[in-house]
Amino acid sequence: MRRTGRPGIVGPMNDLTRLGAPIDARPHLARERESLLALLRSLGPAEWEAEAVPGWSARDVAAHLLGDDYWRIAGMRDRYRAAPAPAPGEPLAAFVHRNNQEWVRATARISPEALVQTLEMTGREVVGLWRAADPHVLGLGVSWAGADPAPVWLDCARELTEHWAHRQQIRHATGRPTDPGPQGGLVLDTLMRALPHTLRDTPAETGTRVRVAVDGPDGGEWTATRTGAGWSLAHAGPGPGGAPAATVRWDFETAWRLCVRGIGPEEAARRGDLSGDPGLAGACCRIVSIIR
Repeated sequence: MRRTGRPGIVGPMNDLTRLGAPIDARPHLARERESLLALLRSLGPAEWEAEAVPGWSARDVAAHLLGDDYWRIAGMRDRYRAAPAPAPGEPLAAFVHRNNQEWVRATARISPEALVQTLEMTGREVVGLWRAADPHVLGLGVSWAGADPAPVWLDCARELTEHWAHRQQIRHATGRPTDPGPQGGLVLDTLMRALPHTLRDTPAETGTRVRVAVDGPDGGEWTATRTGAGWSLAHAGPGPGGAPAATVRWDFETAWRLCVRGIGPEEAARRGDLSGDPGLAGACCRIVSIIR
């Protein structure tokens, strides 16, 4: 779930209201780091080697998160610009996956205990950097939302979703259930900001509305409206467009796992309640809130 560009702040924010109301994830980052560290400290030797994502153990995922921390510190604090870049002609997703794999391979000699100690140190630094950041300027692109550059608030919220999702992957790999925590609702709200970009090639008349509803205490509702410039979350709620042309309803587990491709669109459709226009409802099932 790596991001693009360099982690600096580049200027005043343009009109990106199609992304919906801003999210302030900054107060939640410290708690998420505490939850991650508590989980890692509870793992036994065999659990550290459990496969958390295809090809990566729990230890590898923790090392990946450490790489994220150092990347943020280098860019946000030190303005260090020597980060790896795509090779000529290399697609973004291929570069991201290659770069991540190279880092994880290079850190294989770091013990789990040392990883936990270092993640505690870097976490404090990164939380402080985000706390001082201005959320209302433009920063790095968020490709899955179709925003490049994106407002800093979205970049920060995206960072929270990445750490939260990787923590859940470690939990699942070691036999533990999903732990939404107090961040769960905010994480899902962030993941759903991919909805307008997901629908970008889905034809519809101006004013057409599509709703995604997620049940439970960490759920919510998101309505995308077709405007003259594309799909937008800025026009959610009752309005002249009338009833939604399609509605998709999921539980929390299905929704977040779909967004990070823990399950595929077909399974999400089977688990959900889809009504209205089948083309629009099916398009919502293709939402992706990571770089693939």
